[in-house]
Amino acid sequence: MLELSILGFLYEAPLHGYVLRKRITALTGHVRPVGESTLYPAIKRLEKAGLLERTTEQGPAAAPRHTLSLTAAGRAELLRRLAEADGPEVTDENRWFTLLTFLRHLDDPDAQATVLRRRLTFLEEPASFFYDGERPVRAEELDDPFRRGVLTVARATTKAELAWLRATLSELRTDGRAGDEL
Repeated sequence: MLELSILGFLYEAPLHGYVLRKRITALTGHVRPVGESTLYPAIKRLEKAGLLERTTEQGPAAAPRHTLSLTAAGRAELLRRLAEADGPEVTDENRWFTLLTFLRHLDDPDAQATVLRRRLTFLEEPASFFYDGERPVRAEELDDPFRRGVLTVARATTKAELAWLRATLSELRTDGRAGDEL
């Protein structure tokens, strides 16, 4: 999730590390605040892999500032990760939102639709947070108002996302793109 965020934001524009951290924190901070001790090792790994580069510029004060930008390999890696997203990237809500933030950079509508259909398939599978033996428990069956709240909110969120996914897939198809049926 962190590496995808780094690649995604740098795909949009070269950034200073401080600005990059602020943007990632704004995207995922409600889940996981991003500290320097997490961000900078990830940047170094991506730099070592040849996916990003660092240039030094004179800062407003005496200290130089480092600007990070993607290499051609970094741009290709972001697009590959977006197109091949599966498993936890489409089933984990936090990873999914990060992926969805940058999916527009994948300029192939068929590839975008493929990723959306993976999420749709996941959401259409019966699931629950709570079980009675092997059987999923529905919100209406719970006496516990807090667990009932979890299921009620999850159901509403899933319903809204399913509607959005179907509408977006339909738009992609209507535009003469992403020809697969829903």
